[in-house]
Amino acid sequence: MSWLEVIVLGLIQGLTEFLPVSSSGHLRIASEVLFGSDPGAAFTAVTQIGTEAAVIVYFARDIWHLFRTWLRGFTDAAVRRTDDYRLAWMVVVGSIPIAVLGVLFKDRIETVARNLWLVAVMLIVFGILLGLAERFGTQHKPMEKITWRDGVVLGFAQAMALIPGVSRSGGTITAGLFLGINRPAIARYSFLLAIPSVFGAGLFTLPDVLAGDGPSGIQMIVAVVIAFVVGYAVIAWLLRFVQNNTVYVFVAYRIALGTALLAALSIGAISAT
Repeated sequence: MSWLEVIVLGLIQGLTEFLPVSSSGHLRIASEVLFGSDPGAAFTAVTQIGTEAAVIVYFARDIWHLFRTWLRGFTDAAVRRTDDYRLAWMVVVGSIPIAVLGVLFKDRIETVARNLWLVAVMLIVFGILLGLAERFGTQHKPMEKITWRDGVVLGFAQAMALIPGVSRSGGTITAGLFLGINRPAIARYSFLLAIPSVFGAGLFTLPDVLAGDGPSGIQMIVAVVIAFVVGYAVIAWLLRFVQNNTVYVFVAYRIALGTALLAALSIGAISAT
């Protein structure tokens, strides 16, 4: 892998990880269009470590508070009745579906799921679903009122992102809006929910990335650092954006990109595999 490819893909990962547009889909499309190759699902998983590190730094105070509350809850009955204790457990429970499905379908995720025809369809379909969720979701529920049922549903929604083109944040935001959770709350919860699964996936697939003709260890470090810096800036921007704006701009972008990709595949301008 060339240094130009490492830098470009690191930038794309940082820019798209937290937006509901699918970072894995963008990495797959950009690598095919710009470099004529597929960096692989493992490369995507490892670069996500950089963006999730940005989440940990940005939400350090919240994460530390939830972690302490979770630990105290094992010995303090009063703590177990708090919203924060329940929320901490929901992050744990919500991470299980993507972990289990990621292991069970690892081979298909790294092969069949990366076909660009599928990526294009997922961009459009889940773009439409995101628009419907924005239109019909009541958006009355704050993060503290997320229920156990919501947590399980959001966990499976996040797991859909194993298919490039769906979007981890897009899946959770879409499901959250349909469940009546407000935009700032579901965006924030989406960040927290991703931490265990993304770090686990990155560490699990790291040996695959460094094997064979893939990027070197130094190149992966650079890609992760770039993703971290850019991702941190995107977190701050997105949290401000969703306070007063709808997600329709992302809906339009997803549908436009998916349509353009279908057109390019139809005329043979790029290869699907």
